[in-house]
Amino acid sequence: MESSGYQAKEFKASSGLVALGGFFGYGVGLSVVYESTGLGLPCLFRSLTGWDCPLCGGTRMGSSLLHLDVAAAFSYNPLALIGLVVLAVLGVLWTVEVVGGPRVRLGGALGARLRGVGPTQWLVIVMTAAVLYTVLRNLG
Repeated sequence: MESSGYQAKEFKASSGLVALGGFFGYGVGLSVVYESTGLGLPCLFRSLTGWDCPLCGGTRMGSSLLHLDVAAAFSYNPLALIGLVVLAVLGVLWTVEVVGGPRVRLGGALGARLRGVGPTQWLVIVMTAAVLYTVLRNLG
């Protein structure tokens, strides 16, 4: 296997929790503003192309989640909702680790392979998935 020159750093659950806290705090704040005023962030991509971007529907999804309407949230942006569930599970696992519980990491070949993926490769993977999702959700 070729070496990309990328050396993986040891992940700290506390750092992950700080990032997740900021992400979820921003999302909840944006959803509350939208719910109380009807104002959301305009999508430049949608304004220019008429297509929904990978994040379009996220504010309405957040508003639906504030009302515990998971079905409506899923209809606004299924991929984003699945991503939120994955992030919430990671947040719970990291919280358990930070308070002294067991450290949960993927093991075996899959864990080793994922740890070997560098930041540039992750960016390419995420951007490719975003483009595919954008095309599929707008053609369907």
